[in-house]
Amino acid sequence: MPVMARKRASSTPSQRQLRVGELIRRALSDMLARGEVHDPDLTRMSITVGEVRTSPDLRVATVPVMPLGGGESEAAIAALARNQGELRRLLGRSITLKFVPELRFVTDATFDILDDTRRLFADEQVQRDLRADDDRGD
Repeated sequence: MPVMARKRASSTPSQRQLRVGELIRRALSDMLARGEVHDPDLTRMSITVGEVRTSPDLRVATVPVMPLGGGESEAAIAALARNQGELRRLLGRSITLKFVPELRFVTDATFDILDDTRRLFADEQVQRDLRADDDRGD
């Protein structure tokens, strides 16, 4: 009786998903930094590409992006979505994959989460609780 592969029960990405995501992130970052996409809206923006998350079958890549300075994120996402075909074509030339994934661009919320965390730790009540934990030796 053949042994069947088990499906992953957790939502933790596999090593392959992480490797492919990082390959895509580096390639997209390089393309955008060099201005390889012929769109004036994209060439005038400096866009940061965050961690790229791929689907388990590697057919879809979710790409969190943020323009330098944090402004105009909607315009950046619209420009990237408009040029998705050219980005996929360039991506196919720069990395070796069986299929070039569909690219889905979203706003990178990492910086907002960090700001919220900093604000939370700066709160007086949280500071008081942290000092109390230090006094107890925890």
